[in-house]
Amino acid sequence: MRETLNVQIRSSRGKLRNRRLRRSGHVPAILYGHGKDCVSLSVPTTAIETALRHHSRLVDLAGAANESALISEVQWDTFGLEVLHVDFTRTSADERIEVEVAIELKGQAAGAKEGGIVEQVRREVEIECPAGAIPAKLVLNVSNLAIGDSLTCGDLEMPEGAKLITDAEEMIVHCVTPREDDEEEGVGEGAEPEIIGRKEGEEEGEE
Repeated sequence: MRETLNVQIRSSRGKLRNRRLRRSGHVPAILYGHGKDCVSLSVPTTAIETALRHHSRLVDLAGAANESALISEVQWDTFGLEVLHVDFTRTSADERIEVEVAIELKGQAAGAKEGGIVEQVRREVEIECPAGAIPAKLVLNVSNLAIGDSLTCGDLEMPEGAKLITDAEEMIVHCVTPREDDEEEGVGEGAEPEIIGRKEGEEEGEE
């Protein structure tokens, strides 16, 4: 079941007015796409936060706009805690779109049990799928990942009706041998460590 967001027309713009809008419990938003005019909207903060927490991408707008829309972009504050602005794109549930989806690793890699380190180098992939069937995430099982092995985007299992857009050869995760700690720079074997505060030319033991 899709989230329904009750939106209102936003007639005033500018940083100061948007700040006031957010203080009143609403987030500034814009609706565009399908060759129609852009519409400035506001959406209740709690409603959009709930939709994002549920990983909803396709939502139904009600009130000032009555149509299906994709949450195409979300602007957050510096700390990633407060939603500052939302972009909605007009779409329909059966329309095929290209979208980025998060990757979640599942299981404990075999190489990790042998002392290896699992490094995830890619956390999202781009796929094409119906707007009404966007997955919240794609899960990649790493249980059989040994030291020296890697898994690529091509190893992801696509949901029904979805197609991978990102290059299948792009690496997602690998298991590597731990690197030995480098020796501290500037302190070689047998070298005298620098005494903090000693003046140049001052002999050790001087008051």
